[in-house]
Amino acid sequence: MKRLVVFLVFCAVVAAPRALAQDHLAVGAYADYFRVSQTDTNFAGLGARLGVGLSRHLMLEAEMSYDFDKAFTETFTSGGTVTVQRSNYRLLHGLIGPKLALGHSNFHPFVTLKGGFLKTTFDARPANLDTFFSSVDNLRAHDVMGVFYPGGGLEGRVGPIGLRLDVGDEIYFSGGAHNNLRVAFGPYIRF
Repeated sequence: MKRLVVFLVFCAVVAAPRALAQDHLAVGAYADYFRVSQTDTNFAGLGARLGVGLSRHLMLEAEMSYDFDKAFTETFTSGGTVTVQRSNYRLLHGLIGPKLALGHSNFHPFVTLKGGFLKTTFDARPANLDTFFSSVDNLRAHDVMGVFYPGGGLEGRVGPIGLRLDVGDEIYFSGGAHNNLRVAFGPYIRF
């Protein structure tokens, strides 16, 4: 974890003066959908992203999202009973990598390649800001897997405010590679 923080600080120190001179910083929030292929389970969560411009079309981005616990529904045909139970299963995603814009207009496609981690957690406490911070504090303690994320999408903006849609394959490595659909959508502001 300390190495990742040192790397992020180094990238920010090197790239920030140039990005500020080019008017090229982006901050955004997003809602994400993540489908775990091994269990056919759907997760939804919230995330934040910071991008630092390296050139006109290239940006270095770091992002983190927290997927809340997922409820499973079971249906029984004998008696028509539906049971819903909390799973207490949560996911914390952290990614960093380049994003290449494939156009120069205010509406354009992009591609991205990112690496990072996926942390899985079983926690009976309510899903709130406190449990998010404890998940980040205990990042190296349990169940952290490496991740590779190739993806792409569309973004459009009017002035400094825009919307972005990402779609990709978040591949985590645990006893082999596991492909998982990830979709993120949300606003951003460019400085």
